[in-house]
Amino acid sequence: MTDSIMSKAATMEIPINSNGDTGTLPEDDGLEQAAQIQWSLDEKVGNRRQTRDLQQVMVSGPNLNETSIVSGGYGGTTEGIIPTSSIKGSNLHHSGSSHSMMAEEATRGVAVEKFDIMKKWGINTYKCTKQMLSERFGRGSRTVDLELEAQIDVLRDTKHKYENILRLAQALTTHFYNMVQTQHALGDAFADLSQKSPELQDEFGYNAETQKLLCKNGETLLGAINFFVSSINTLVNKTMEDTLMTIKLYENARLEFDAYRADLEELSMGPRDAAALARMETAQQHFQIHKDKYERLRSDVTIKLKFLEENKVKVMHKQLLLFHNAISAYFAGNQQQLEQTLKQFNVKLKPPGAEKPSWLEEQ
Repeated sequence: MTDSIMSKAATMEIPINSNGDTGTLPEDDGLEQAAQIQWSLDEKVGNRRQTRDLQQVMVSGPNLNETSIVSGGYGGTTEGIIPTSSIKGSNLHHSGSSHSMMAEEATRGVAVEKFDIMKKWGINTYKCTKQMLSERFGRGSRTVDLELEAQIDVLRDTKHKYENILRLAQALTTHFYNMVQTQHALGDAFADLSQKSPELQDEFGYNAETQKLLCKNGETLLGAINFFVSSINTLVNKTMEDTLMTIKLYENARLEFDAYRADLEELSMGPRDAAALARMETAQQHFQIHKDKYERLRSDVTIKLKFLEENKVKVMHKQLLLFHNAISAYFAGNQQQLEQTLKQFNVKLKPPGAEKPSWLEEQ
């Protein structure tokens, strides 16, 4: 379209006046008019291009993240340019980064704490193992409380002997229970035969009554023996075991105490420079901590051994009297004395069939 307009402008005829001259415009004016037309066309074309470019810009839109705000005024330096991307969503980025930083710091703190625990455990294990091997091969010294060590040895020997008594009493309970069940079955068999054998009715009847009486007394004696076994089991596997657990803690504390004592003695014989003095001060602190722990556990063991001895005497005094009186009364056939013995020691027997309620109770 522009080319056709240009061709028309180039071939445009210049009007001639009546005298054969050109119009009022001279030759220069014709050229100027052609140039003005050309400029007008160029301006229109340029405006159309600007309009098309503006439309394209409006459609695509500028990248706001890449624009910037100039704080230094027109012609300012680049130091005043603030990217808008740093302003957009700044609160969200700040809160998210703060949360992630807090989580990262918490994770790092837990990791550092675990690392410190493992480091202390490793150092302590190394020192204790070194001290144990030194004592075993006779190259290291150990702290010994002769009186306390003797009491601990007596306790361990006593516990071993009481465990043997407990095993034998449990075996006696099992065998005697089987015997009582056999007597009960034998009494039922005698009672059945006394009804079906008229010629031997009296003899079967006497034996049936005797076995039933023995079965009743045997159940009473079983109650006394079970009470004896339960008390010995509590004494051995709870009271004594609790004291022995405290003794194990005491022995571990003694080993740690000797390990850090040997470490401090080794450092005290070395050079006395600044680094060595710092290590000695740290070793002195660790030594004091384990010394306090050792002395505290030694006091706990002493107190527990004293109370254990008193408790053992009371318990065994009662249980041995119960066992003796019950066994003597049973084998002497003294049913009244056997029942009186159980009442004396507050031993309650479960009535026959107590485990299973009667059909009236189930209604």
